[in-house]
Amino acid sequence: MIATLALLLLGDLLVIEFYSGDTPVQSAHTLRKRVDARLDYLLYLPPNYKSQAAWPMILFLHGVSDRGSDVEQVKRTGLPSLIEKGQSFPFIIVSPQCPAGDAWVWKLEALSALIDEVASQYKVDPDRIYVTGLSMGGFGSWALAAYSPERFAAIVPICGGGEVTSMPRLKRLPVWAFHGAKDDVVPVERTQQLVDALAQLHGDVKCTIYPELKHDSWTATYDNPELYKWLLEQRRAPTETKGE
Repeated sequence: MIATLALLLLGDLLVIEFYSGDTPVQSAHTLRKRVDARLDYLLYLPPNYKSQAAWPMILFLHGVSDRGSDVEQVKRTGLPSLIEKGQSFPFIIVSPQCPAGDAWVWKLEALSALIDEVASQYKVDPDRIYVTGLSMGGFGSWALAAYSPERFAAIVPICGGGEVTSMPRLKRLPVWAFHGAKDDVVPVERTQQLVDALAQLHGDVKCTIYPELKHDSWTATYDNPELYKWLLEQRRAPTETKGE
């Protein structure tokens, strides 16, 4: 009983001290903390890299089956696979590997830090940075664009999905989405609902639905030369001004 009483008295004293005197003053502080992140990644530079002052850059996000700790796995699908087969591109291409048990939608700060690092070390045109990904990487593409829409010139999410409530953040960002109508892993509705939401916002969006394809809608997409032509036409929009 004595110990309890002492604690109560001490508590009363602390409360009185905290609220006594003038109105409490709030002081401003700043947190400065670097992102603690590690991502292994593949880096592709165009054959004539030295011939230009700046290059457009594509961030490629793989699907769930290529997660792990061996970055060579990333070469199995998408853009890294095409590069491995000898195809050249007029882009710097960055292809990180998501750690096992993780997901791109949980790595947005790390992906942003990766873009910053590559842009600081290589000749990246800051007005022509694109993100594309397939399946889990499609979800990651939508999420990363919503996280920092101001840094991208366009996105190409493939057989992914996301949150309709985040679409207002993307209304000024060019989007070309792809999905297979017969996808039995990620329903095509996951893409369609985001595209419809952007269309209602008068966003710069278009969508290609492959009538006969299932989950693998990325092979046809990345084999299409029109995709890269379209990307090269996209540049980052000026920052939206207040009151616009």
